Amino acid sequence: MKGLSVVILTFLVLIGCQTKKENKESVGSEKVSKKLNILWLVTEDMGAYIPPFGDHTVKTPNLSRLANEGVIYPNLYSTSGVCAPSRAAIATGMYPSSIGGNHMRTSSHTNKTGLKKYEAVPPSSVKMISELLRTEGYYTSNNYKEDYQFRAPVTAWDESSAYAHWRNRKKDQPFFSVFNFTETHESGLFEPYGFRQIETRNYHLGDRNYVWKKNGLSSSKNRMTEEETPKHLSKDTKFNIPPYLPDTEVTRNDMWKLYNNIAEMDKQVGAVLKQLEDDGLLESTIIVFYGDHGGPLPRQKRLIYDSGLNTPMIIRFPKKLHAGTKDDQLISFVDFAPTLLSLIDVAPKNYMQGQAFLGAYKPKEERKYIHAAADRFDEVTDAIRAVRDKQFKYIRNYRTEQQYYLPLGYREKIPTMQELLKLRDANQLNDIQKQWFRKNKPKEELFDCKKDPHELVNLAEDPAYRKKLEELRSEMDTWLAKIEDTPNLPEKELITKLWNGLDEKPKTAQPIISVTGNKVTIECDTKGASIGYKVKTKEGKLSKSWNVYQEPFSVENGAIIMVKSHRIGFKSSKVITVNTSNL
Repeated sequence: MKGLSVVILTFLVLIGCQTKKENKESVGSEKVSKKLNILWLVTEDMGAYIPPFGDHTVKTPNLSRLANEGVIYPNLYSTSGVCAPSRAAIATGMYPSSIGGNHMRTSSHTNKTGLKKYEAVPPSSVKMISELLRTEGYYTSNNYKEDYQFRAPVTAWDESSAYAHWRNRKKDQPFFSVFNFTETHESGLFEPYGFRQIETRNYHLGDRNYVWKKNGLSSSKNRMTEEETPKHLSKDTKFNIPPYLPDTEVTRNDMWKLYNNIAEMDKQVGAVLKQLEDDGLLESTIIVFYGDHGGPLPRQKRLIYDSGLNTPMIIRFPKKLHAGTKDDQLISFVDFAPTLLSLIDVAPKNYMQGQAFLGAYKPKEERKYIHAAADRFDEVTDAIRAVRDKQFKYIRNYRTEQQYYLPLGYREKIPTMQELLKLRDANQLNDIQKQWFRKNKPKEELFDCKKDPHELVNLAEDPAYRKKLEELRSEMDTWLAKIEDTPNLPEKELITKLWNGLDEKPKTAQPIISVTGNKVTIECDTKGASIGYKVKTKEGKLSKSWNVYQEPFSVENGAIIMVKSHRIGFKSSKVITVNTSNL
């Protein structure tokens, strides 16, 4: 598969050459040539539980078709076993623990932690990848979950809402569109199963069906009742229960839910793909399907075993390039941002800690290691770091006196978690199932992930693996120093560091607007701030999206200009309004 990037690059160049002359049009203040579109289909809490990756428990016709026409990537790893830090890595191309984004939900559970609300604060040069694509002429839409460990600047997306869609762009403008699916989230295992109350913030099933009806699809129901819940599997299905979970009726029922949720998610994927085909865009779009981390079950989500980090990825390239093949290279979420730039022939930014795995800027040497971290998850805190090559995983525990299992209220809503705790208290778990409940942890762990895929046999004290232990230990030390990660740093001290010793979150300076004739120039004294602006014409027509300010622009006399500045991790400025008729 090493030649895949070369073939893709050739394909992109050919497409660009064929369309460059005849398809140029105005996009904002820029001229862009027609480029390939990029569509992300993102599900949640998803291990490799689908047929293209060897699990045939439930049929997924749409994902199977995508895999048959594309390339599967079995070695994609999140930087964390939970969503928000993972999205921080995807959005910036930086490890969450290098920018203060390693603690799950930095602005919540403050009543229990006693901490101030804060956000991750990356270096001033960092922009969200969606904003970088906007500056290259792309229409970027997010439908619609964000949750990046920081508030996205208004410049991040052309549209981020339940109505966001590539169909809202200007004609023939290239797009980067993200659709997020929540069916497979761990909350889909809660009881009573089958009822999904609408919460716009969480973007549950009923709300999304309504949104998609607006864009030409079916069903506008506000709630999926228990009777309407798709029952794709028989209750008698033989499930492959992981050895760390008890094989009981409760666990089997949660497995039944898990696979039903996957089947429902597959339907939603199919609905978006149908829209793409109906619009005649299938063969001009790179389609990427992936999960935001590993599976939803206990001892999966939040942990940095492969069950919590590994998630399947499928990429379908135009014209079914390399259809039905597999690419075994190691890929980390920090690689997504540089790869997106590489695919559109733009060099990755120097601050990005990942590397492109496709496109013009893919390095000759593929990634040798992936890295991950686990810190605070909601109300409970740990400090763990991990490094993995293609076969072995090394884990370093910084709180050895603390047990692996920590009582987390949200997770304990899962019936299987309740079952584990009940059996633990009754001393009815076997030795494998008891491991998670050990009273303390070893400082180092080493697992052969090929022979021991569930990571149950610690080889760190085995002399036969000393060389591998030393290799991965050294790699971790190098990584921690490179990204300036200080594991187990008290979160209060982290906040002080992020805020440069201030007692409150730093603020982005108000933008400074200068109008000379009909030319508008905007500045901001906060280094690295993104500046967004809207223009309202004298006829009253207002820009739908916040434009990304890059250079002075022209307006007609009498126009009203609205401007807002925002550095990631800082408080944004207020909106400044200037009426050019008063100048």
